[in-house]
Amino acid sequence: MSRTSGSRIVEETTLKSGHLERLATRIETPGDRPSLEVRTPVTDETIGAIPACTADDVVDAVERARSAQVDWERAPVDQRAAVLERFGDLVLKRREELLDVVQLETGKARHHAVEEILDVPLTCSYYATNGTSILADDDRAAAVPLASDATVTYDPVGVVGVISPWNYPLTLAMTDAIPALLAGNAVVCKPDERTPFIALALANLLAEAGLPDDLFQIVTGDGATVGPALIDEVDYVAFTGGTETGRTVAERAGRNLIGCSLELGGKNPMLVLDDADPGTAARGAVKGAFTNAGQLCLAPERIYVDDRRYDEFLDALVGATRRLDLGLEFDYGPEVGSLIDGDHLESVREHVERAVADGGSLLSGGRARPDVGPFCYEPTILTDVDPDSRVACEETFGPVVSVHPVSGVDEAIERANDSEYGLNASVWTTDRERGRAVARQIDCGTVCVNDPYTVGWAATDAPMGGFGDSGLGRRHGPEGLRRYVDARTIATSRIGPLDAPPGVSPRWFARFMLGLTNVQRRLTRWLP
Repeated sequence: MSRTSGSRIVEETTLKSGHLERLATRIETPGDRPSLEVRTPVTDETIGAIPACTADDVVDAVERARSAQVDWERAPVDQRAAVLERFGDLVLKRREELLDVVQLETGKARHHAVEEILDVPLTCSYYATNGTSILADDDRAAAVPLASDATVTYDPVGVVGVISPWNYPLTLAMTDAIPALLAGNAVVCKPDERTPFIALALANLLAEAGLPDDLFQIVTGDGATVGPALIDEVDYVAFTGGTETGRTVAERAGRNLIGCSLELGGKNPMLVLDDADPGTAARGAVKGAFTNAGQLCLAPERIYVDDRRYDEFLDALVGATRRLDLGLEFDYGPEVGSLIDGDHLESVREHVERAVADGGSLLSGGRARPDVGPFCYEPTILTDVDPDSRVACEETFGPVVSVHPVSGVDEAIERANDSEYGLNASVWTTDRERGRAVARQIDCGTVCVNDPYTVGWAATDAPMGGFGDSGLGRRHGPEGLRRYVDARTIATSRIGPLDAPPGVSPRWFARFMLGLTNVQRRLTRWLP
């Protein structure tokens, strides 16, 4: 379950000498700024440095973006779409270099980094293909048929701030930025200070694809400094991160009377029904729980298994988990990579150790693996977990899953919904219609049947987001584009003011309008 690693791994990348340093020069500041070191979880060594931007730097970046946005908004939608399609092509063309940067910054397995690469061109093509129709003027029902009309137009909000996390730094820097740009906005992105270089590499590709200067800005630095300054300057903020930070973002956005979308934490349930195939469900659990070493907001962390399938499922899950290959090479061999840093490793270890101390049983994993990498942790399976323990109630965000037997589907649904979170869930059954019926009863923004998360995330035409403490708003689909526009209603009267004409008494006009209203209501009921 392990591979040997060392400092030589970093040298195996395709990145040329000085590449990361050149990327950092894209960040514009009016003067010298202190540097923040960026370390790789692969070896816990410094790989580069970025400027610690100030609030004034954020103001300057937004001002440049706002100036560039004026001409971009005037460009036809198909012209904007063409730029994004070229960008998607470049992401695929330069995939090896981008994969190396993602692995270097996050320590994730390479085939998990591929998921990030795939998402960007698919998102580009979806919005490039559908953006014109989504943003087109929309005729609505008139106040008085034949005498008036109503049309809704959609205008970009202006400058969008994107605050992206470290766990999926390529996808989550871009999946919110792409529809914002297509809608005619400028974007200022604040990547996590642990993973800034992939955002900078993507900014270079956007420029190469023809995006006008200053339309996509990047500000780097400490989140407590840069984040609030960004929210105070932009016209909309898209945030992905923890729930408590998300509350702070929403509060500040509310004070500024700007819109926001928040994808926050999750404590995602997986339901294995009595007619599920245990082997298939176990394979899905391994895929879902241990992708990116469990550092995935959509990952299942609690699995509820019908007691008629419990033993068989658990045997399959434990066997598959113990066969996983833990490693850090820059190739497609290892199946599970590293956690992001030492603080996160300690948090995961504490969740597991406290769960065991509270009576939980450890069936696999449960150990840090410094022989593989400084922050590697074995994929871990727990049973007999105290329902009040931290690992049962709080998001672990690591390669840890707890398995619980249930008496049937009703108990599974009840326990799945016993959470303040509601981001993602999955249902496993050989009867897809039954699975869809169960999915409707689960309080989550996305529920996948017979897949842990991919079929939901990759359905770019369908909105994705959370209920409850898992966030506000949606990304993907028409909803993911229209969050970045202001809707304007233009209503026209063909007969002048809708009031009593000269010579008609207000009494008779009132009777006429009441009768007309009654006719309209009846027609509305009868017409399809």
